[in-house]
Amino acid sequence: MSEPAVLMEGVVFGESPRWRDGRVWFSDWGANQVIALDTDGSHEVVATVASFPMCIDFLPDGRLLVVDSARQRLLRREPDGSLVRHADLSPISRKPWNDIVVDEHGNAYVNSIGFDFPDGEFAPGLIVLVTPDGTVKQVAGDLAFPNGMAISPDGATLVVAESYANRLTAYDIDSDGCLGSPRAWADTPGDHPDGICFDAEGAIWYADVGNQHCVRVRQGGDVLATVDLDRGAFACTLSRDHDPRLFVVGQNWAGPERSRPSGRVVAFPAPAPGAGRP
Repeated sequence: MSEPAVLMEGVVFGESPRWRDGRVWFSDWGANQVIALDTDGSHEVVATVASFPMCIDFLPDGRLLVVDSARQRLLRREPDGSLVRHADLSPISRKPWNDIVVDEHGNAYVNSIGFDFPDGEFAPGLIVLVTPDGTVKQVAGDLAFPNGMAISPDGATLVVAESYANRLTAYDIDSDGCLGSPRAWADTPGDHPDGICFDAEGAIWYADVGNQHCVRVRQGGDVLATVDLDRGAFACTLSRDHDPRLFVVGQNWAGPERSRPSGRVVAFPAPAPGAGRP
C-alpha cells in the first residue's frame, strides 16, 4: 500500500483513535489530553485527564467516555465540557485499566490488564460491563494482557486483542450485555496485537508495536493486507466515508515515562470503511 499521509506530529504518546463526526479523536497519554483531529491536520484539545492510560469511546448520544486508569474510574464528558464520574471501577480491580468499547445500547466494556505493567509480575486480565446507570460487573477473565477491543458490525460479537497470547479472542454478546465463552477469532503468530477495529467487510485491522505495522485479517487468521510504519503502531481506526482511510497512531516506545515526543497520526488508503464499534 502507498506511503501514509502524516496528519499530526509531536504527539507524546498517542493511543485509542476513534472516528467520530468526520474527525479522528485520540488520546495523547503523555500530554494527558484527548484531541479531535481534522483530516486537514487542524486539531483541538477537547479534554484533559491526568491519567495513564486514558482510552476513549462514545455513548450513543455522543458524550465522550474516558478511562481514568490512575483513579480506577470511568469519566463522562457532559455537553458543557465538564467531566463527571460515570462509574467506579475500583471494586473490581485496582490494577491498570486499559481499553474501552461502547455498544449501541450504551453498555461500555472496559478491560484491565491485571498487573502493573511493565515491571510487575504477570497476572491475567479481565473485562467488565458498565451499564448506562454506572453499574459495573465482571464479564470475562483469564486474559493474557487484554488490549484493543471492538464489536462486530452486527453487534453480536466482542473481540479483544490478547497481546501476550498472540491472538484475537471473541465472545458472543448476550441480550443482557454479558459475554459468552471465549473462542479464538484469529491467531496472530509472531505479532502482539494492540488496538483493533472492524471494517465493513467483517475483517479486523490490528496494530502491532514491536513489528511496526498494522495487519488486516479475516476471521480464522488469513492475512489480507499489511501496512508498515517507521515506528511502533499502537492503535488504528477507519473512516466511514466514501474514501476509506486507516488512521494509525504510533511512536517510538521507551516505556511509560515521558520522553521526547516521537508520536504521529498517519493515514493510509483502506480497502473498506469502518464498521461496528468503536
